[in-house]
Amino acid sequence: MTPSENQEKLHRHPRFPWAALVCLGMLASITPGCGGKGAAGTQKRGEGAVPVAVATVAQRDVPIDVEVIGNVEAYSTVAVKAQVGGELVKVYFNEGDSVHKGDQLFEIDRRPLEAALNQAQANQARDQALFGQAEANLARDIAQQEYVQAQAERYAELFKSGISSRDQTEQLRANANAISQAVKADRAAIESARAQMAAGKAAMENTTVQLGYTTIRSPIDGRTGNLMVKQGNIVVPNSMDLMIINQIQPIYVTFAVPEARLSEIKKYMAHGKVPVFAQSQDAESAREAGLLTFVDNAVDLTTGTIKLKATFPNAERRLWPGQFVRVVVRLAIQQNGIVVPNQAVQTGQEGQFVYVVKADRTVEQRPVLVGARVEQDLVIDRGLRPGETVVTEGQLRLAPGSRVQLRGDRGGRPEGGPKSKVQGPKSKVMNN
Repeated sequence: MTPSENQEKLHRHPRFPWAALVCLGMLASITPGCGGKGAAGTQKRGEGAVPVAVATVAQRDVPIDVEVIGNVEAYSTVAVKAQVGGELVKVYFNEGDSVHKGDQLFEIDRRPLEAALNQAQANQARDQALFGQAEANLARDIAQQEYVQAQAERYAELFKSGISSRDQTEQLRANANAISQAVKADRAAIESARAQMAAGKAAMENTTVQLGYTTIRSPIDGRTGNLMVKQGNIVVPNSMDLMIINQIQPIYVTFAVPEARLSEIKKYMAHGKVPVFAQSQDAESAREAGLLTFVDNAVDLTTGTIKLKATFPNAERRLWPGQFVRVVVRLAIQQNGIVVPNQAVQTGQEGQFVYVVKADRTVEQRPVLVGARVEQDLVIDRGLRPGETVVTEGQLRLAPGSRVQLRGDRGGRPEGGPKSKVQGPKSKVMNN
């Protein structure tokens, strides 16, 4: 059969297994007898090794922390109101100023109340004069009563002896009774004048107090907010906020933790003060240190969390009311904890594990029990020893027994293993 006839025959049979021929060719290329260099071929040192980054397992004291998001809350908030009405004639601060307790903030027109005070003082003086007059009338009428009473008694004795007439005797007795009633009236007048004096005094004191309200002072140390009523406006008593003062030194940070951590927090609080750290969302800002000072008396049923508060001195005023911050509650310090970078820990079907680099530059897959997270590291409760080397990058290409090449390693070393190891739990490249 000629070549042209063979080609024509192949075209008539399109289902001819061309893929099989390709596969056979590839198989021949890797077969030792066909000139390939397979598993039985010679392998140079380091060839086929997986490049990885490693870190050394470290041992150090590890803090046991609870990390949540919290909200900054003013230590105290005061809405400043006017207690008397009138024109706002003076504002003694600028918006956003820091003020101290007792500093003058506002002044309301004093003139109407000063006039009312003068009137109350004049009324008080009049009432005192009336009281003195009533006392004088009483003294006069008492003296007259004594004289008339004695005269009536003498004429009664003369009437019994037949010397005085009945008409004269009865007239003197009537005069004595009238003077006695006048004395009673004088006593009542004195009591009325005394009551009038007390009312006048109370009115004068009330006006004095109202006059004091025309000067508004800061009730706390804090920072002023937006001025809601400008100078020159008429203020109505107890109806509008002039401005709000927030006390920011010290300051609260409010946050919530899962109810599962409540017993743990209570246990550590019973042994002493629990430190709390707060930091703004800006990673470059410094952390503020405070103490846990409040645990709410009930768990929120809708969220399963419990509200806590920490108090911070806030000396540098880094914390601001309404700000969201990262909160770290430090419950205790775990002594001699085993730590590795968090990227060293992998998760498989049977749980979490790490790849440990052995002395012969092969890796071992070792299961671990992971504890708390500390910044970029993880605490290993079981499975590793200090000083061991673990893989932190390149795990996807590894399997148990795989040979590894440390990044930056240009050639193989003796089976004794790497010359130096990374000190500390950070992910770094091991150098020769």
